[in-house]
Amino acid sequence: MLARLAYRMATEISPRLAFKAGRLWVLKSRRTLAAYRRRVERGELFPPFLFLALTNACNLRCRGCWIKSDGPRYELSPDDIDAIITAGKRQESYFYTLLGGEPMLYPGLWDIFQRHKDCYFQIITNGTFFSEENAERIRLAGNISPLVSIDGLQANNDQRRGEGVFASAVAGMARLKKRKILFGVATTVTGRNMDEVPSDRYVRECIDRGAIYLWYYVYRPVGADPSPEFCVEREQMIELRRRLLSLRRKHPIILIDTYWNAAGEAVCPAALGMGFHIGPQGSIEPCPPLSVACETIRDNGGDLFTTINQSALLRGFQDFVNERTRGCVILEHPQQLAEFFRNQPIKDYSGRDMLSEIDAGISRTSHHLPGEEMPEDYWVYRFLKNQLFFGMGGYG
Repeated sequence: MLARLAYRMATEISPRLAFKAGRLWVLKSRRTLAAYRRRVERGELFPPFLFLALTNACNLRCRGCWIKSDGPRYELSPDDIDAIITAGKRQESYFYTLLGGEPMLYPGLWDIFQRHKDCYFQIITNGTFFSEENAERIRLAGNISPLVSIDGLQANNDQRRGEGVFASAVAGMARLKKRKILFGVATTVTGRNMDEVPSDRYVRECIDRGAIYLWYYVYRPVGADPSPEFCVEREQMIELRRRLLSLRRKHPIILIDTYWNAAGEAVCPAALGMGFHIGPQGSIEPCPPLSVACETIRDNGGDLFTTINQSALLRGFQDFVNERTRGCVILEHPQQLAEFFRNQPIKDYSGRDMLSEIDAGISRTSHHLPGEEMPEDYWVYRFLKNQLFFGMGGYG
């Protein structure tokens, strides 16, 4: 597997783009994690990685999405984005995940990469905007790795995302592959695609389409259309973990999850202070599906470090999760989570009534599987989880 993966990287990624990814993403992130560990030792709270929702605008209406894109349009301003990234750089953070809505609908997108050439950006996108022009812009910028959201082959993907979306995303990925761009596929595992997406066939499809990494997420029933029928049951979650361990030994692609550490124990990155979400109105939120906040990026005169470090909500959320589970409280303890937020002076930025939506849920399986832990059994992934990604070693 390693030899074939090395061959793919050498032949399918432009040397210039591979060099930029190695320098700006991998090497700088080692510095990021070292700075994060020093902050933890001092009792300071500031994440090594930030998720920036540039806009709530989107061209799709995916089932289970928490973004309200059919109302007022909200966007982070260029000044907001520059202030966030500048604050991050002061804490040795140089990697940023851009999402939405659909981030490629953000009008100032391409200027961000030019203004911050010393940073590396991952764009989580539905893949429908990879025109020849946009693919070329990504190649020229060099500090971008698109992460294309695809939830299975055509039938499974379009059942959740809409008819024709799979074909459009696949056509866009072909344009990225032609230009030897480093990109990945983000796949949400659901109870309905479980037999397909963690399979040899699906992984080979992603490889053939040019993806260098495949990032797995687990479905969470949130938003105005939570679609709980897509939830993953306990036996399916155990099988997912088992399949990941097997697939990692077989295929020349990097298989990423942020759910389990090298020992096979569940992790919640937000509960560890590894990453927080900044919404398109500037709200500082625990994680992307939880659109509530007590603070914004403009508090304390725009001093983002002070605002996050002094946030009673973010620190309280960490305690709340760690007292209950190593997994996802949205899935396991929805009513308790809603009550926790009600006891905070929060503002709901969802555009709906997010607390009522959470409160209407029932307790479900998350990736926290006491007694069923499966450690990484391949030295390559033990090393990667401890040192490089999967939280960049922050919980390895």
